[in-house]
Amino acid sequence: MAEQSLPLPNQRRIDPISVASAWSGIITHKWFLLTVVVLLGLGAWQGIRVLLGPAVVVDRVARGRLVETVVASGHVETPYRVEIGSQITGTVEDVLVQEGERVTKGQPLIALEARESKASVVQAQGAVAQAEARIRQLEELTLPSAKEAQTQAEATLRNAQQTYDRTAQLERNGYATRAALDDAQKTLDVARAAKRATEFQVYTASPGGSDHVMAQTQLNQARANLDTAESRLGYATIVAPRDGVLITRSVERGTVVQAGKALLVLAPSGELQLVLQIDERNLGRLALGQTALASANAYPDRHFSATVTYINPGVDISRATVEVKLTVKEPPDYLRQDMTVSVDIEVAAKDNAEVLPVRSVREILSGQAWVMTVKNGRAAKHPVKVGLRGNSQIEIVEGMQPGDIAIPQSSGVLTGQRVRPVLP
Repeated sequence: MAEQSLPLPNQRRIDPISVASAWSGIITHKWFLLTVVVLLGLGAWQGIRVLLGPAVVVDRVARGRLVETVVASGHVETPYRVEIGSQITGTVEDVLVQEGERVTKGQPLIALEARESKASVVQAQGAVAQAEARIRQLEELTLPSAKEAQTQAEATLRNAQQTYDRTAQLERNGYATRAALDDAQKTLDVARAAKRATEFQVYTASPGGSDHVMAQTQLNQARANLDTAESRLGYATIVAPRDGVLITRSVERGTVVQAGKALLVLAPSGELQLVLQIDERNLGRLALGQTALASANAYPDRHFSATVTYINPGVDISRATVEVKLTVKEPPDYLRQDMTVSVDIEVAAKDNAEVLPVRSVREILSGQAWVMTVKNGRAAKHPVKVGLRGNSQIEIVEGMQPGDIAIPQSSGVLTGQRVRPVLP
């Protein structure tokens, strides 16, 4: 038979169900106490909040450098643009560049059909060669021949003079007749005429003589005609007048172009300018020579410097704006024509100014600016006088000292409301 265990004396039997019920009661009691503590804490916090007011992040007056700027947007332009056209009427044989391409001075851009111009050049070259040959003929043949004839004529004249002198002597002594003397005189006259003729030939063939002048004139005219023909041939190739970027192209192969019609538009390299339309209310704050910081909308993280160089003396009445131009002496490579830019023009600056964030100053434009401060634990209105105004900060000229606090407009706090200021 199996052995049976007998209960020991004073040993109580534990009921598992009773133990679980006891633990459940204890846990429920603790959660109840915790809930009561949390509720009491919330009540106390709400009471303190009601008594002291809500916590509000405030701004503090500080000293620092303040820069006042006029902000505007505009576009990029070159100071001028060059319209490139043809100087002659002709047919386009080839267009050697594309729109947007950067070109250098003297680079061929457009080629026109030039067969007629080439033929004119060849014809003019022939005329020049003929005129030069005429000059050489005078210098190498005509003039030497004339000088030789002059030498012979001078010798003949000397002989005739000697013959006439002897005949005259014989005629005076009775050894020669009067007829012989007349013949000697005629021979002397002919020799003198021949000498004068050869002298004239030498003179006309020499530089400064009529034949030489005429030949030189013909040569000059031929060279002028050659220059004209070569110029017209040169016009058949349209080249860039200076370095720059082609921003417009309105010509294709086969187009018949007229003289003076713009075919390409070139934006010259060098300085760029920013053209802005600024509200006329800011006109009194602008001046020539003011510096600015600009950025292209396509590259907002890249900035470059510019200088105010032009303020239009007139106002656009339809838009109530003033045209202002700024020069960019060292434009970055990414700037393009007509690109939109944002510009901050520095119109004033002050070191060691008492500044406060703009968000805490109210009714700035009314001329009676004020701030909301904290006095005896409550929000209070306090008038101030403002000076320079930056993008995010404004100068406090009167009414506050460094370290004073102001409640931002966005806080929603009303005048007289209890608040607890908290510094950021």
